[in-house]
Amino acid sequence: MATSNNIKIPRHIAIIMDGNGRWAQQRGLERPEGHIAGVEAVRRVLKAAAQEGVEYLTLYTFSTENWGRPKEEVDGIMELFCKSVVAETPELKAQGVRARIMGDRSALSEKVNHYIDRIESETAEGERITLIFALNYSSRHEITETFKAMAQRIERGELKAEDITADTISHSLYSRDYPDPDLVIRTGGEYRLSNFLMWQSAYSELYFSPTLWPDFDKESLREAIEAYGGRQRRFGLVEPK
Repeated sequence: MATSNNIKIPRHIAIIMDGNGRWAQQRGLERPEGHIAGVEAVRRVLKAAAQEGVEYLTLYTFSTENWGRPKEEVDGIMELFCKSVVAETPELKAQGVRARIMGDRSALSEKVNHYIDRIESETAEGERITLIFALNYSSRHEITETFKAMAQRIERGELKAEDITADTISHSLYSRDYPDPDLVIRTGGEYRLSNFLMWQSAYSELYFSPTLWPDFDKESLREAIEAYGGRQRRFGLVEPK
């Protein structure tokens, strides 16, 4: 585990970016303005995380439940994602960021999938930090699809039920290429995980910030990391004497 100024730095931070809509409403703006402001917060936090020595940053970008929002808002979010790929990819490459998408791509439009392919391929050589967008993601959906795939493997004789372990499941999830998050942050003052990385965060430290996502910045991230650094992670064991 890396350290900075004697503070333990989590290898992997995952963030539930909550509060874009409320941020806009508090300012008399339309909800899409909050999502635009949220992109700027992504820039700030990504830069700060890389400076702190964080290796993986996962952002809960769009959940499977978000399809239930008004169509114009959903369309706006997807369009904002595509525009952000075009605008941000050169800077991501310059900063050594490798961008990846985690989620069910089958329900996404051909256009969105095109831009996913673009950002993943153009940043594939990044080695400083891996930025993971959880897009059309939910933990229950992920686990359900994993179990379906395992059942199909059993039917084909490729897998025996008695051979299924926690590691087997972990290695079959969308997140199989990444370590479990050490720290999960939720902004916006809510105290729940909202179907985000429920398997992977079994032993993650949780940090809830009252700050709405568009206002979350370098200092906010540092406060979360300092809180994490002061905790003793025992993973179900007894604290050493």
